Amino acid sequence: MAFNEKKKSMVTVYREKMIDYKRFAFVLMCASVFFYLGVMISSYAKHVNPDYVMMGATLLFIALAAIFFYLSAKYRKLVMKSEEIDI
Repeated sequence: MAFNEKKKSMVTVYREKMIDYKRFAFVLMCASVFFYLGVMISSYAKHVNPDYVMMGATLLFIALAAIFFYLSAKYRKLVMKSEEIDI
């Protein structure tokens, strides 16, 4: 009985991690959109700061979002696999 309870607690931990990673990814994607809009708006205005910094931040945030989406999918597979075995 203790093994089954431990397994269920691990499934809940995996599910929470999956949700958290997906939320992180969406937040990073939204932030990267704002950085990209900053690059587009500054291209029509005077150059106060280099666009390379904002484009670098955009690419970094998109790359981190891709990593978090990958981790979310990984934990989703673990949840699905553990629920499949449980049935």
